[in-house]
Amino acid sequence: MTERVLPLVVRIERAAPPERTDALEAAATAVLSLLDPLQEQRDAWDEAITEWEDHRIRKVVRRARGAEWRRVLALPGITVTVRTAEVRVHPPVPLDDWPKDLSRLQVSGTDLADSAPPPSAADGPVLWINPHLDMTAGKAMAQAGHGAQLAWWGSDESARAAWRDRGFATAVRTAGPDRWSTLVDSGLPIVRDAGFTEIEPGSATVVADAPWLRLGVFEV
Repeated sequence: MTERVLPLVVRIERAAPPERTDALEAAATAVLSLLDPLQEQRDAWDEAITEWEDHRIRKVVRRARGAEWRRVLALPGITVTVRTAEVRVHPPVPLDDWPKDLSRLQVSGTDLADSAPPPSAADGPVLWINPHLDMTAGKAMAQAGHGAQLAWWGSDESARAAWRDRGFATAVRTAGPDRWSTLVDSGLPIVRDAGFTEIEPGSATVVADAPWLRLGVFEV
């Protein structure tokens, strides 16, 4: 099987960049939207998704603006908007054979910030970011996508249906040090990075939390 990578593109216009938290949550929601077997393009993308999931679930986040973004919209994919952020997820592509309009986009330049601290997370799914790591927004978006995917894999059909009914809404928050320590030992799904960029291999980046995962539905 061909090793594939999942492309995520975040829209970053010079005059109006998105809030960091919005971009992370849009990335998580975009990944869930792609994985959903009920999404309308799933049949056409199923082989590519299966090949991707059979290897490492690598994700690469690139940025686009203006004409670049319009070209991205012309490619097969799903666009997710979360408040100030727009993220488009595309079906997985071969590691060494990206579509031209995606391969030409920049990976760097995704250092986004929040203009104010995000509110406390609600009672739904939360992806907790490791407070001890310094990641660009692009890197953190990929990690949030991984966390959402682990949570999806660990959810049964009733949990997935409830999540779908919420539009796959998923909060992303940075954990406090004490909370992080507890989460890492909780048995919840943990993302450990392969170490290709920015951080050391094996670093725990995200813990995925949801009410049904805490009830023991987690199966992965």
